[in-house]
Amino acid sequence: MENITKRFLKYITFDTKSDPDKGEVQKPSTEGQLVLAKELKKELEELGISADVNKEGFVFAKIPANTEKKLPKIGFISHMDTSPEMYGKIDDPQIINYEGGDIKLNEEKSIKVEDFPYLEKLKGTRLITTRGKSLLGADDKAGIAAIMNAVEYIVNNPDFKHGEIRIAFTPDEEIGTGCDSFDVKKFDADFAYTVDGGILGELEYESFNAADAKITIHGKSIHPGSAKNTMINSITVANEFDRLLGYVRRPEHTEGYEGFFHLLKIQGDIETTKMEYIIRDHDREIFERMKEEIKDNADFLNKKYGNIIDVKISDSYYNMGDVIKDHMDIVNYAKKAMEELDIKPLVNPIRGGTDGSKLSFMGLPCPNIFTGGMNYHGIYELIPIEHMEKASQVVLRIISLIEESN
Repeated sequence: MENITKRFLKYITFDTKSDPDKGEVQKPSTEGQLVLAKELKKELEELGISADVNKEGFVFAKIPANTEKKLPKIGFISHMDTSPEMYGKIDDPQIINYEGGDIKLNEEKSIKVEDFPYLEKLKGTRLITTRGKSLLGADDKAGIAAIMNAVEYIVNNPDFKHGEIRIAFTPDEEIGTGCDSFDVKKFDADFAYTVDGGILGELEYESFNAADAKITIHGKSIHPGSAKNTMINSITVANEFDRLLGYVRRPEHTEGYEGFFHLLKIQGDIETTKMEYIIRDHDREIFERMKEEIKDNADFLNKKYGNIIDVKISDSYYNMGDVIKDHMDIVNYAKKAMEELDIKPLVNPIRGGTDGSKLSFMGLPCPNIFTGGMNYHGIYELIPIEHMEKASQVVLRIISLIEESN
């Protein structure tokens, strides 16, 4: 599987950082994603696989069945973009044979066992890390490499029996807009898997329900010397609004199935303050109540101060578990594939979303499997090569299990 490492090291040299400011009006949001899409199309065609790239940056490919059995059409999906939080390419990653202890990234930065105690479990693996200046891009170029490696194996091993296989590489997953225009009909699969998880064994079929809330508060600026009973300081009202949500349901105080309000941004002066929240919960009823709570708090303060707050709430995605619960056989395929490869399945809810969150509600049930990457979206990101290889093996074993069970 040495090619999987070569592929990954190649893909991370493409600058595919997505841009949330352009995501609603431009697809893909950055040119670099389209450059990588064209490269992936080229690689697929070199393997003899028919592929195309549409104007929005999606790569679609189909592998025809090589068996007479009537089998479901299965898809595998990974995203090309990297987080907008940090520079989107790396030309000088380091590969180390890890024997334990802290990992030096540069003269100032190290991945310390004290901060990341799971490092001790990675002894004996080959790790790819950054040099402390950028993210690595394992999210989700490790997923792309795992899928491409599986495709190469299928092409080179005609005795490997399988039904129809669909491949997709998507843009703008990190900013939540990519799969808004995913052509499910063209993809033409009965179900799919995103290869976009983290540590070895992750298997996820539940995600958050998600919404964005934008709050605008209009104050009244009066000279402070004569402001009594007249001034309305929009910053002060914004603080009051935030306090009404309480201090418990925040990301820093929640885990597992617990939801939260997360204040992403606040900017203002006496006259105008703008706030942006994300709202998250796995339970749809609780999620709907949380959105109402935002509105109720605004109504309360509007009555107090006189209609000075505007609220706009928009849903982003929903809990894919509400769809996949009726298709648990596809989760069980992945679980069994891992077990047969001596991988312990780690079935947990995603405290976030994946492309599968939207695709499941678009008629394509789509659980998520691991890539092996860790510490996403920052300079401490790393991936054990052996775990990325395992992800590719799971893809192949899922395909075989479907063929064997039908």
